[in-house]
Amino acid sequence: MRRTVLRVALFLSAFVVVSFAVFLVNQTAQLVALADRAHPLAGDVLFWTLLALYAFCLLVPAFLILRLPPPLVPPADEQSADFELHLQRLMKRLRRNPMLHGRTITERAHVEEALAVLDRRADELTRTAGAQVFITTAISQNGSLDGVIVLAAQSKLVFEIARVYYQRPTLRDMLYLYGNVASTAFVAGELEDIDLSEQVQPILSSVAGSAAGAIPGLQAASTLFVSSVMTGAANALLTMRVGVITKQYSRALAVPQKRMVRRTALVQATGMLGAVVMDGARRVWDAILTAAGRRVGGAVSGAAAGVRSATGALAGFWGFGRRQDAPGGTEL
Repeated sequence: MRRTVLRVALFLSAFVVVSFAVFLVNQTAQLVALADRAHPLAGDVLFWTLLALYAFCLLVPAFLILRLPPPLVPPADEQSADFELHLQRLMKRLRRNPMLHGRTITERAHVEEALAVLDRRADELTRTAGAQVFITTAISQNGSLDGVIVLAAQSKLVFEIARVYYQRPTLRDMLYLYGNVASTAFVAGELEDIDLSEQVQPILSSVAGSAAGAIPGLQAASTLFVSSVMTGAANALLTMRVGVITKQYSRALAVPQKRMVRRTALVQATGMLGAVVMDGARRVWDAILTAAGRRVGGAVSGAAAGVRSATGALAGFWGFGRRQDAPGGTEL
């Protein structure tokens, strides 16, 4: 079963890579052709500039990943005969970790303390990535764009957590990453199909009473706010779940059980979600109010300008009705 899953993941990854390469070549050709119509030299400059940019984007991550040591393979359990050898290798790896510089790591207790320090850093990175995904996907309101944003954020998160534990990302991390991105795209598409106005109306009416219908735009703003929070929270939860899974496999002393890893990841990610949603929802609501204030302010300014213009026209009209027969001027 595992071999079948690996084969399917390999073919899917190859399909994604080939599709992206075709898309990239097509877009590059169109951009170069557009620049070439302006001037042949501009087309050549743009072509070589894009090639250099693509090479830079490919070589730098490859260099950063390859410079990290390969991940250690933990034994099946702590009673295994290879556990002590793995523990010695792990202590050597931890002593070389730049984040643990100066620490004495010579026994099991030191290993646990060092891993606790790295765990706190990994959790901090996970919460930061979740907060970023919450804000960006809540604002974008586009399922396709959300998938790209989440893929970039989760790829960066997996790499950063692997660096925390001073090792390369594993194939398992990549499989969880792309599986999670597929789930994110599905959730984002489902959320776009939900008509939230029906769900928001009873809640808004019970909370605000008659004010919900009396204040213009309150219903639309509330619907947009709830939609943004739901989308951002779903994507943030999936992103933080990837971070927790990567952490658990990176710090494991023995091979963890998949079911336990998934349950623990969901529990920890859910625990992080509360603070992320509260802060992100406040920022999204502030952004909605700021945008609404600007629109209202613009409408008020436009109305004031219209009133001034109408007043000037009326004054001009009455001014034409004056006669200057007498030195002091008399009205008709």
